Amino acid sequence: MNQKELKRFKKMLEDSKLALLQSAKKTLMEESNFDTDDLPDEIDLASSEYAQSMVFRLRDREKFLLKKIEKALARIEDGTFGVCERCEEPISAKRLEARPVTTLCIRCKEEQEKKEKSYG
Repeated sequence: MNQKELKRFKKMLEDSKLALLQSAKKTLMEESNFDTDDLPDEIDLASSEYAQSMVFRLRDREKFLLKKIEKALARIEDGTFGVCERCEEPISAKRLEARPVTTLCIRCKEEQEKKEKSYG
């Protein structure tokens, strides 16, 4: 992979990281302003708690994605970005475009998914 492509992927990853961090900051600001005393009845409170639970589950997923982004940025720095961690073959540019945090080529990912299905 050439330097121009690496620079473009690095920018994509950094933009994604920034968007995730801004979203998390917004959630924290909104949640700090949340007061259960403002809700008139138990149904509103339950609905609000459910929505809040969903938001926190989404944030957990985003935290996991943030870790993957950090690892991808580290791979760019150490020269292993775009190389499958299993077979050590290059990962296609199309796959990296769709999922820049990936560590597996499409063939290895398909094999992994087949194994996961067989386990249940």
